[in-house]
Amino acid sequence: MKVYSYGIIRQDDSRLNIPREDILLYNSHMSETTIATNRQARFNYFISDTAEAGVVLTGNEVKSIREGNVSIKDGYVRFTNGEAFVVGMHIGPYSHSENTVPYDPTQTRKLLLHKNELLRLMGKINEKGCTCIPLSLYFKRGLVKLSIGIGKGKKLHDKRETLKKKVHDREMRQSLKNRTK
Repeated sequence: MKVYSYGIIRQDDSRLNIPREDILLYNSHMSETTIATNRQARFNYFISDTAEAGVVLTGNEVKSIREGNVSIKDGYVRFTNGEAFVVGMHIGPYSHSENTVPYDPTQTRKLLLHKNELLRLMGKINEKGCTCIPLSLYFKRGLVKLSIGIGKGKKLHDKRETLKKKVHDREMRQSLKNRTK
């Protein structure tokens, strides 16, 4: 692949005479790549509001995330002194690291948010029964981003209702699929 210094290249830009394959490869770093999702979050909580936050990480942690050694299942977001921190997010050690310093995979990591987003989320957290949980972790333009959401816990009957709806939707899809054959 040739290296082009045009920024984002549109496919309909015929003036550049660049092959389509090179355009797709060149723009591939601009897309969002999901690394980890918290599937239990939407099952256990009603998600009312979401926000995107950057995560402060070291180089080896980013490399480990690229390998897929991350879990946000047990994580939650805590607000202290006007700052947001994700607690319980597990990032395993990088496999090719020769670092002999002890590494805590579940250490608290700072989230980067704009002040107005931070104040909005902190205001919603103060409501009774609301919590802030990570929903997904992904790369966006080469940076690690964490999608966080304000959730209110579901009761047992709400979870049963969600399961019934999921089963009903699956049966409907199967019946439509079988009908078209």
